[in-house]
Amino acid sequence: MTAQPDDAVSPVDPFPRKRVPVLGTEMAYVDVGEGDPVVFLHGNPTSSYLWRNVIPHVQHLGRCIAPDLVGMGESGKLPDPQRGTYSFTTHAEHLAAFLDVVGVHRRVTFVLHDWGSALGFDWARAHPEAVRGLAFTEAIVTPMNWADWPADARRIFRSMRGDDGERRVLEENVFVERILPASTLRGLTPEAHERYRTPFRTPEDRWPTLEWPRQIPLENVPPKVRDVVSRYGYWLRTSAVPKLFVNAEPGSILVGRQRSLVRKWPSVTEVTVPGAHFVPEDSPHAIGRALADWIPTLP
Repeated sequence: MTAQPDDAVSPVDPFPRKRVPVLGTEMAYVDVGEGDPVVFLHGNPTSSYLWRNVIPHVQHLGRCIAPDLVGMGESGKLPDPQRGTYSFTTHAEHLAAFLDVVGVHRRVTFVLHDWGSALGFDWARAHPEAVRGLAFTEAIVTPMNWADWPADARRIFRSMRGDDGERRVLEENVFVERILPASTLRGLTPEAHERYRTPFRTPEDRWPTLEWPRQIPLENVPPKVRDVVSRYGYWLRTSAVPKLFVNAEPGSILVGRQRSLVRKWPSVTEVTVPGAHFVPEDSPHAIGRALADWIPTLP
């Protein structure tokens, strides 16, 4: 099934943020609706703001929770950041503690994008009895090789993973200023771009946006993240948990070999929507409608 392009994609965020203490800092989050939890996880360099136009389609179907990952959005920063401070392990620990604090323990449906997919898939693998369903778009589904990436992406991601990364990301803010708007079909309104820019005003604030590209499991580096992705990838290939694959056309990272892998997983429903990488900015209403159709079918 292929969705049509969305109409207006509003920059207006209708949701207030709550805050809870988590592992010595605090995490901000959207919390609307009642019932079984539907947890929305963002990636780099976004925040819960990414889901502002998706959540209204499903908030009548459950308790919709959308956290800002630690160091991102309106969540607290970690002290004295440097290489490794915002590792995948650190984010996973904060997310697990957050979900425990807000009472997410059973019948969880995840809606996942980018690094939020790795975090959500990893939590689901560790708590399979707690998971009701997994919806995802532009996700990390397997360790990757440089050959999986377009030439332009290889150049900039190699630079961020190397010695020039601090200049490109911390000083020039390249992920927020260039990669983010370029990785949408629509571009971003000035208001939306400013919302994404706000958490990363200073070089010190930008460490999460540098650490994430260095955590991508490319050519078996870093090995700890490769192992995490390999473990949950095996679980996804063998688990009957219902899955909604929101296929982005043309897409960016979940294409080619990775797309073929997902289509072989059990219990997959697929819908195709227009989108580059930041699909909830390109087709939020199509995603919302697909979720609103799919969630009521879950056991």
